[in-house]
Amino acid sequence: MPDVETLVYTNEPALILPVLEKELQDFQTEAHRMLNGEWEENQFIGFRLKQGVYGQRQPNVQMIRVKLPFGGVTPEQMDAFAEVAERFAPLRKGHITTRQNIQLHHIPLAKAAEALFVLGKAGLSTREACGNTVRNVTGDPWAGIQEGELFDPTPYAGAFARFWLRNPLSQLLPRKFKVAFTGTDADNAITGIHDLGFIPRIQDGVKGFEVVVGGGLSIMARNAPVLAPFVSTDEYLRLSEAVVRIFEKADELRKNRSKARLKFLVHRVGIEEFRRMVDEELKGDWANKDFRPDRLLYIHDEEKNAPPRKPLYQQPNGDMAAFSAFVSANVRAQRQQGFSAVEVKVTRGDLKPEQFRGIATIMREYCGGYARMTVGQNIVLRWVRDESLFEVFQALRDLGLADIGAQGITDVVSCPGTDSCKLGITASMGLNQAIQDRVELMDVTDALTRKIHIKMSGCPNSCGQHHIANIGFHGAAMKVGPQQLPAYHMFVGGSYDNGNLRMATQLKVRLPAKRGPDAVERVVKFYEAGRQPGEEFNAFFDRVGAEAFETAIEDLTLPGDFTDDNRQMFIDWSRLELYQLQRGEGECAI
Repeated sequence: MPDVETLVYTNEPALILPVLEKELQDFQTEAHRMLNGEWEENQFIGFRLKQGVYGQRQPNVQMIRVKLPFGGVTPEQMDAFAEVAERFAPLRKGHITTRQNIQLHHIPLAKAAEALFVLGKAGLSTREACGNTVRNVTGDPWAGIQEGELFDPTPYAGAFARFWLRNPLSQLLPRKFKVAFTGTDADNAITGIHDLGFIPRIQDGVKGFEVVVGGGLSIMARNAPVLAPFVSTDEYLRLSEAVVRIFEKADELRKNRSKARLKFLVHRVGIEEFRRMVDEELKGDWANKDFRPDRLLYIHDEEKNAPPRKPLYQQPNGDMAAFSAFVSANVRAQRQQGFSAVEVKVTRGDLKPEQFRGIATIMREYCGGYARMTVGQNIVLRWVRDESLFEVFQALRDLGLADIGAQGITDVVSCPGTDSCKLGITASMGLNQAIQDRVELMDVTDALTRKIHIKMSGCPNSCGQHHIANIGFHGAAMKVGPQQLPAYHMFVGGSYDNGNLRMATQLKVRLPAKRGPDAVERVVKFYEAGRQPGEEFNAFFDRVGAEAFETAIEDLTLPGDFTDDNRQMFIDWSRLELYQLQRGEGECAI
C-alpha cells in the first residue's frame, strides 16, 4: 500500500484523487488469475471491491462504481464515461447514483480492467468506491456559486477525500462510511443521512464546520445528531479520525453486518456518551501530529476559468414558452453576477454515450468545463453565462435532456433494483418509469403539488432514499396461494428541502407493484382535494394522519386471484416472466 503521506496532489479538476497505475495493473493481473481458476470467488471479492468493481445479480458480469468527490466532473471524464459505456456496457449507458457516483453495469470481468484503464487515464478513481471503506465524499453541487454561503467547502471536501483514500485506518471498517459537505444551511448535500456531515460555520473570524454524526437510512433510519457545533478547518480532519478510530475498534458492530453502521453505535450509547468517547480518543498519541489540511486542500478558481462573453448569442425567436418554462424550473442565478447554474434533469439517472459526450461539449463551450452530479441523480452545469442560456437549452433539447421540473414531482428517483443489484427484490427502475409516465399524464400544474418528491428503492436499504421522500416506496413480495407477486411498502411525509430533514412514515399497507402509479395518483388527488389554502403536502399529511392515507388507497392493496385475466399483476414492471423472489447476498458489507 502506498504511503498516503508521500502522494503529491494537484489542483487540476481531473486529478482530485490520484490514480495509481500499479493498482490497475494489479487488478488486471488478479482478474486474469481469477478467470484462470487460481482464485476462489469468495477470496477475490474483497480485492475486487477495493477497486470499485462490484458483483451483480447476473452471473459473470460486474458493476464498476466511479467516485466523483463532491460530484465534480470534467468534460474529458464525461468522454471517458461515454467510451466505457459504448465499448464495455451492453446496455450502452451509465447511471448517476444518489451518492454522486457514476455506475457502469453488466461489464464482463475480462473487460473490467481495460475499462478501469480508460477511466484512470481521465483521472477517474474507483478505489474504495465499494467495500467497508470511506466511500465517495459527497457535496453540495451549488457550493461556491450560491447566495448565503459563509465560505466554499469544496477545498475541504477535496482534502477529506484525499486524507481517507488509501488510509490504513479505513481499509477494513465494520461497514461502509459515508460523508457529506454542504454549502449552506439549506443542506443540498443532505448531511443528516451520513455517518459524518459538515456544515460551514464561522466563529470569531475562524472558518470551521458544525459536525453531525451517525445519520443514515435503511434499517433504523436516523437523522444525524450534532457531534460538535464548531470545529475549525485546521481541526476537522483530527476530529474525523477520532470518529473513524472509534468506529474501526467497535468490534461489537462486526457481529451483525446488517446493524454494523456507525448510527447503531451512536444510537445505542447516545450522543453525549459518543462525544465523551471522541474526547477520550483525542487524548491518544496519534492525535498529536499536525492535522492542518494545507497539503491536501483542493484549491481551484473556477471563476477565473469561467467562459468569456462572446460577441453574439442566439436568442428565442417567436414562441418562448418552452424556453421560459425551462429557465423557471431548471435554472438558478449564481451569486456571481451574469452567471447561472443549469440543473439538467436526467431521467432515472441514466445517460447514453451520446449524452455523455453532448454534455461534455456543452461544458467546454458554455461552462468553463465545470459541472457536478447531484444526489438527485441530475447534473448541474455551472458558470453558464446568462446570455448563453438559450443556446444551452437548445443543445440540451437536441440531446433529449431539456425536460423541465428538476427536483419536482416528475423527477422520480430510484436505485437500479433487480436490474442489477443482488439485494434487489423488485424492479424499481420499472416502477420509476411507470410512475413518471403517470404523473406526466396527470399534467400537474399546481405549484405546491409540483414540489412533491417521489423516490423508490428495490429493497429496504434505501439506496433510492425513499425514507426522505414525500412519497416513497421500497420493494417487497406478496403471495396469493402459491404464486408470488412483486409489491411495495409505501412511505409518506419525508422531507429534506431547506435543511428540514425528517423521515417518512411507513403506511400500514403493502401494494402490488403494478398498483404503484394508481397509489401515487390517488394520494396526490387526495391531497389536492383536502388541503387548506397554501398547505404543503407534508403539512396536510401531519394534519389528516397516516390512517387517512391508508384508507384512501386501501382497495389498491388487494391483488386479486391468480388468473389468466389477472396475470399481469404477478409480473414486475419492465419484465415478461412471472415474478419470483430471488435475492442474493449483497457485497456492500464484505
